[in-house]
Amino acid sequence: MSSTTAPLTASRPLRKDAARNRELLIAAAREVFAKRGLEASLDEVARHAGVGVGTAYRHFANKYELVSALMSNAVDDMVADAERALAAEDPWLGLVGFLEAALADQSEDRGLREALMGVHDTEKLEQVHDRLVGPITEILRRAQRAGVVRADAEPTDIGFIITMACAVADVASDCAPQLWRRYLAMCLEGLKPGGATLPAAALTEREFRDAMATHKQALARGSSIS
Repeated sequence: MSSTTAPLTASRPLRKDAARNRELLIAAAREVFAKRGLEASLDEVARHAGVGVGTAYRHFANKYELVSALMSNAVDDMVADAERALAAEDPWLGLVGFLEAALADQSEDRGLREALMGVHDTEKLEQVHDRLVGPITEILRRAQRAGVVRADAEPTDIGFIITMACAVADVASDCAPQLWRRYLAMCLEGLKPGGATLPAAALTEREFRDAMATHKQALARGSSIS
């Protein structure tokens, strides 16, 4: 019995070390990509985590696998934010809180903005849409039923508001990192009932996905991060 017990006992610290190293890499990647974006290398992340490069590559074949792990965590956070918005007593404050939370995370994290814009993986963005379209739709419809959002607003309008505010965060991140809040406030005013008739129809969900995919493919082709 002792001959079989010893190897199992000896392997346990290795499993703990592996789990710890993975968590170190993910935490380091969050910091490195937040500052430098996806142009940062897996080697840089490993150095920041204080682990060997070989250890990093045992956990992640390349930096995009690491980015995917971060994206999954980020989408989990957005879904949690959406659930809190739906639980808010005031539907308008729920909608505003969701948008502010989503944009605060992305405005402070260049890597997350780039990942969610699909620069590294356009196909994975379909999975992001699949997880978020339901909660975002319900947040909007709930506010409309309460009479605090104009009746002709559509879920894809929320997607474009996030996209526009992220573009502001990208352009002004160095000189005015909170400038996106100004334009979010303008967009929120436009969502309230009683405004002028909108001059163009909203995109359908399928049209929105196709338009974003085309845009992201263009970004990926022009990106220097590969």
